[in-house]
Amino acid sequence: MKKLKILFLCTGNSCRSQMAEGWARYLKGDQIDVLSAGIETHGVNPYAVRVMAEAGVDISSHSSTNVEDLLNVPFDYVVTVCDHARESCPLFPRPVKKIHKSFDDPPFLASQSMSEEERLDIFRRVRDEIRIFIETLLESLEESS
Repeated sequence: MKKLKILFLCTGNSCRSQMAEGWARYLKGDQIDVLSAGIETHGVNPYAVRVMAEAGVDISSHSSTNVEDLLNVPFDYVVTVCDHARESCPLFPRPVKKIHKSFDDPPFLASQSMSEEERLDIFRRVRDEIRIFIETLLESLEESS
């Protein structure tokens, strides 16, 4: 069976799309080929790396990629994980199905918190929400087709 090729897209490719890529590789790597990118590149967020490592998923070697560099990749699906990415998603030269699932922005929310533990808890919550989404991703894609 051919693996689906999926791109996770967010604003800066620093957190949400990186976590989605990490979870997808970890949980569904035998069924999908996955990449992540951003409308811009902000570098991989160290808190995202840290909370994913706590869950047993290593994203420390990931790098931040601009979606413009991937426009010629023949993706089956582009999954936007924030509203800004959905609104700013570029046109791809090949037909691609687009799915949207918005998650809170951990760096933004964490910037308003008082303690290190509160910041980590925000990242952990979003990490866990993304995991749940990835666990049922293939079934969701079949239903939307």
